[in-house]
Amino acid sequence: MKKFLLPTLWILILFFGYQLFNSVYDPIQFNKVKTERYAAVIKNLKDIGSAQVAHKSITGLYADNFKNLVAFIDTAQYVLVEKRDSSFLEYDRVYRIDMLREVQIIDTLGFASVKDSLFGTSDHYKTMMKVPVKGIDTTFSIKADVIDKNGYQVPVFEALVSKDLVLHDQDPYLLEQEKATISVDGVNGPAIILGSLTEVSTNGNWPTIYDAGIQE
Repeated sequence: MKKFLLPTLWILILFFGYQLFNSVYDPIQFNKVKTERYAAVIKNLKDIGSAQVAHKSITGLYADNFKNLVAFIDTAQYVLVEKRDSSFLEYDRVYRIDMLREVQIIDTLGFASVKDSLFGTSDHYKTMMKVPVKGIDTTFSIKADVIDKNGYQVPVFEALVSKDLVLHDQDPYLLEQEKATISVDGVNGPAIILGSLTEVSTNGNWPTIYDAGIQE
């Protein structure tokens, strides 16, 4: 009987030891993969955000598709201006005297390429819409709109990708936990999002550690 129980006991010890090891090792590996992929995804989203801010500053609206956004970067130019205060005397018909008038004079100095200003010699803007995760071939979702805020019509945009896509090959249980994240140092919710279609924001839903270029 002892000869039978001893091997069985060792098998159980090895089995539970393996389970215990995995319960610690799997989350560590998951967090490592998650952090690396999130950093790459957020880098692209930040480039998209910079392009959208430039688009709005020149056209007054955000782009609602990547084709138009890329074409804009290829061709658009910033107007370089110099603002200076000035004043002059103007006859006032009411008071019948010369009165000092203050004005702001805007001089156009030249033009600068949006592409060169944002991306220099890089052509990354042509691929920034692709979700940079091995094993999937898809682009970020992008939308733009104009919403009413306290009587003002305000342009907004949103670019996002679901965590299901970014972590498509990871442990389903750990992925579900990640999608339910609510934390000041985590990427909250089921997607990685830049901007908003309901609020006036060009921020992302990730912690500032990613903006500093530092991985968790």
